[in-house]
Amino acid sequence: MTSPVPTTPPVGGPVGFAARPTPTGRLGQGELRRQVAAHLAANPGGHTPGQVARALGNRSSGAVANALETLVASGHAVQVSTKPRRFAATSTTKDAARGASPPRPHVATTATTSSGEDPSASGGSPTTSTAPTTTTPTSSATASPQKATSDPAGAVRRPNGQTYHPRVLADLADVDALRRLRKAQIPALLYGPPGTGKTSLVEAAFDDLITVAGDGDTAVADFVGEYTQTEAGAYAFVYGPLVTAMREGRCLFIDDATLISPKVLAVVYPAMDGRRQITVKAHTGETIRAEDGFYVIAGHNPGVHGAVLTDALASRFSAQIRVSTDYDLARTLKIDHRAIKVARNLAARVESGVIGWAPQLRELIAYQKIARVLGVEAAVANLIGIVPEEDRDEAAAVIRSVYGQTVAPLSLGRQL
Repeated sequence: MTSPVPTTPPVGGPVGFAARPTPTGRLGQGELRRQVAAHLAANPGGHTPGQVARALGNRSSGAVANALETLVASGHAVQVSTKPRRFAATSTTKDAARGASPPRPHVATTATTSSGEDPSASGGSPTTSTAPTTTTPTSSATASPQKATSDPAGAVRRPNGQTYHPRVLADLADVDALRRLRKAQIPALLYGPPGTGKTSLVEAAFDDLITVAGDGDTAVADFVGEYTQTEAGAYAFVYGPLVTAMREGRCLFIDDATLISPKVLAVVYPAMDGRRQITVKAHTGETIRAEDGFYVIAGHNPGVHGAVLTDALASRFSAQIRVSTDYDLARTLKIDHRAIKVARNLAARVESGVIGWAPQLRELIAYQKIARVLGVEAAVANLIGIVPEEDRDEAAAVIRSVYGQTVAPLSLGRQL
């Protein structure tokens, strides 16, 4: 919820882009963020926004906080505590201090199951522990697409260190297809069940990503920003991710966009059409214009409670791409072939309208992990336990036909 307009004037100018005037003058766009990154890189450990602000010559702590959040969003910093908020450097913070984008290393394409196969933190494809081979970085907005082959473009390193295995989209590697859409300014909507890799694909395609995680409580302020009280007790307007993406020419990913109220999403529409600008009513009615490179992509989970794809939203996304589970990758990861067979069988029933749920890659990876830790019987029992109750009888019949036994949901037994 947007805070009340303060009775005292806000301190500083547009937060995160031009800091409070000092004897040395107003900073240029992005300069404060580079100074913040340089301070983190030179001073190991956790730092609060106020500490960094004082170290930089009593800059606005609100502006510094916004710069820190932008660095975190791009993988150039990490928040190490919440009360108080403290931030620390990552391995790429020095790149941000120099004003450079992080390099996008490519890795060998042989998938393994040695570590990090859980996509649940970001909604998608599994990872490998294959050592990276660094290549010359290219801009997400202008990278030249490559023709997809049996191994389209190789595995791609995501900002969190995990790897993404590209799939074919319109005879291209999916990451290159999305980059072409961005270059042509064609907004894309990725839709499909949770756990199929939508978020992973977007993170792999664009290294300058800013994400808004949508839900029923997402407000206009979560896009454009709001007044925030600084440690000094004054108020400063802290711009939100939409404004940041527009002014810096970055990619904005609206995850679970269809969970957001249509009235709230409407704030993004003027930035996506020919106007490419918005009016920030909460901050003096100023007009924000999108820089070159600004791009909007969104994710939608059909069938999820509360997810509504309105005509107004659908009409804004000219490219609508279905994302489903990659069963070939599941086999490559050596997931139990019986679990894959169950997932395929249930997916066919979903397509025919018999049931509404089927395991996706996320659930298959979880199955494999549980099987390694607790055994196959426990993994199968957990699989039937996560099936929605209305689909459980159908799923139990499929599991019985594949595994040759009746399975009950994973539960506690007798006392030892």
